[in-house]
Amino acid sequence: MEGKKFDQEKLRWDLLPWKPVESVVRVLMHGADKYGDHNWRMVEGWRWRYFNAAVRHLVAWWFGEQVDPESGEHHLAHAMCCLLFIMGKEEE
Repeated sequence: MEGKKFDQEKLRWDLLPWKPVESVVRVLMHGADKYGDHNWRMVEGWRWRYFNAAVRHLVAWWFGEQVDPESGEHHLAHAMCCLLFIMGKEEE
């Protein structure tokens, strides 16, 4: 007899690239140390401020700078955090 598991419609977490996700978490930890846990939820003008921050990190990466000099983390991880913040705020 074969076991059954009805998970066809469930989220496929195994599809996530975990190394980049780990880098995003390190960026979040850097931000929590610098500003406090979940500070991003309280930022005034969050829409344009996090959009601009994401673009700054993308532009730095585009021009060849992989690592943010302040945090030591990848610029793309910073940009992803900014985009997650925007999505998070839109869903509140």
